[in-house]
Amino acid sequence: MDPDARPDQTRRARRQRTPAVVLLLAVVGILVRPSLLAQDWVKTGTSLGVEKVRLAVSDLKSSTGDPQNAALLKTFNDTLWNDLDVSGVVELVSKSFYPLQVPGQPPEVNFLAWNAPPPNAAMLAFGNLGVSAGRLTVQGWLYDVKNTQSPEVLGKQYGDTASDAAARMIAHRFADEIIFRLGGGISGIAESQIYFVSDRSGHKEIWAMDYDGSNQHQITHFNSISLSPRISPDGSRIAFSAITKSGWEIMMYSLDLNRLVSFPHVGGTNLSPAWSGDGFKLAFSSSRSGQSQIWLADASGGNLKRLTASNGLDVSPVWNRKTNAQIAFVSDRATGLPQIYTMEADGTNEQRMTDQGYAVSPSWAPNGQFLAFAWVRKYGPGEPGSWDIYLMDIASKQFVQLTHDGGRNDSPSWSPDNRHIVFQSNRSGSPQIWSMLADGTKVQQLTFSGHNTQPNWSWK
Repeated sequence: MDPDARPDQTRRARRQRTPAVVLLLAVVGILVRPSLLAQDWVKTGTSLGVEKVRLAVSDLKSSTGDPQNAALLKTFNDTLWNDLDVSGVVELVSKSFYPLQVPGQPPEVNFLAWNAPPPNAAMLAFGNLGVSAGRLTVQGWLYDVKNTQSPEVLGKQYGDTASDAAARMIAHRFADEIIFRLGGGISGIAESQIYFVSDRSGHKEIWAMDYDGSNQHQITHFNSISLSPRISPDGSRIAFSAITKSGWEIMMYSLDLNRLVSFPHVGGTNLSPAWSGDGFKLAFSSSRSGQSQIWLADASGGNLKRLTASNGLDVSPVWNRKTNAQIAFVSDRATGLPQIYTMEADGTNEQRMTDQGYAVSPSWAPNGQFLAFAWVRKYGPGEPGSWDIYLMDIASKQFVQLTHDGGRNDSPSWSPDNRHIVFQSNRSGSPQIWSMLADGTKVQQLTFSGHNTQPNWSWK
């Protein structure tokens, strides 16, 4: 081949490949854009799409010389940072950019040191912590460091008995105050609770923990099998399922009284209770009439009413707490495999939401816009599939996959601020509780001991 002909041939080859390349890029664009759009509507609907405020969080300064100060300062500072970091509301400025002199009181704030590069912060959280005569006192401020004339956005003082738990709780409260002001007036979740099932005591019992995994403690001690804890809207009672001498029953535990309270035995196998948004009713699955269907009762167990009468198994109801007028549930009536359905709270207007695979564990977002659920989209012989958490927009039935890290991901539950989801996953080797932002980011493992499943986030 003539060497001088190669450049012309190369140019012709490039021209011939151009349409194919353009076509390929167009196809890639078609594939990518729906995913990006899906992420956009998820972020918008969960209040994660707004521009995040650039926030510097200075470690609190010690205001007394008490020996407890150092330990409580660390607890407070670590807790506050984590609460704000996972909030989905702010962009935290790296502490490596902070000036050497950090303020403990308003007169000590050097605005230029914080609002100019390298921190380039818009907001600054700072304060002081002290212990005196067994009493913990915290002063905290949030400053708009771009507004040197009127910078104070928040100024709070907190006091409690000096303890690690008190330092953690005050940090939660301060974080929630900051998030409320920077997050569009939506309350933070730092003081919320997560209820779950754990076998670490030797039996499957109901446990509780703070939203960030701290303060894990056992609630029930039945030495049996307890499943599907559901906290009431006012936080006073837990409805759950447990094996008794009569079989699987709906049980009711009062957190105010620290004991079981009466709930009638309705016969059959009774599972997966779900509270209505007003706390007056419970939906649950029951086989009292034959095969499992969705039933409704008032909060005391009276006025039983059957909602579904399908030729399949209907289980796992969950209310739309925004309207209190719809229920999502799982049924295998159409294909023999479970799918997500919705209906009105009186059992009418049943609609199928998923169209393939194996879909279970629906959880309705507090804003009423989304359903989170576990879905194996390809399920069957020769199709091992992947158990992942998905998010579906109720109105359009658009969906987006949130988990991509392997393992079996199941039992999603929404945070009260509509920005976070807690779920169970065995990605670390055993079933544990994890949390993430509602767009699938900021994934954190919350439990590590025993097997931990079926989390349920408190309503506030």
